[in-house]
Amino acid sequence: MDLAALGRRITDARLQRSLPMSALAERAGVSASMLWSVERGRKAPTVVLLDRIARALGTPLAALLDADDVPRVIVRRAPDQDVAVSPDGWRRTILTPVVPGVNFEWVRTELPPGSAPGEYPAYAAGSHEYVVVESGRLRLTLGDEAHELAAGDSIYFAADVPHAYANPWDEACSYHVAALIMRPRR
Repeated sequence: MDLAALGRRITDARLQRSLPMSALAERAGVSASMLWSVERGRKAPTVVLLDRIARALGTPLAALLDADDVPRVIVRRAPDQDVAVSPDGWRRTILTPVVPGVNFEWVRTELPPGSAPGEYPAYAAGSHEYVVVESGRLRLTLGDEAHELAAGDSIYFAADVPHAYANPWDEACSYHVAALIMRPRR
């Protein structure tokens, strides 16, 4: 077994779900140091440990063991979508299935009036985002440049710059993001 390749598949699956290593370790019931060693290919995990990691990631164990064993069709039912909701009402739903080794996601976000959930860091070179405003208005800041978009407007940007989404207006906003996020090489 190629431990480095296995570790990369686990890391990729974790990052695709936006899970910090500590959160995955807690979900899997394993120490963060053990998970760190497995992700870096320094320790060979037992089948029991791999199964716990796979369950915590919501992926088949076979997908972690063999990247060629990924199904050609993956259906993600609405109840299984990852949803994050902040206390101020900001809501982010990952609509697409997670496919090991594919760093793409389609996200629907709802921003209540006056919401500014924060800045995203610059992603690795080669990362891309497409944004379409479904309703309301959106302010997208790319580095130091702000773009104001209305319902029906869309924008593309190379996502290797810090970027922030905000809704400073009095009406709710919803928008979609299609993102291809490259991971830095190790």
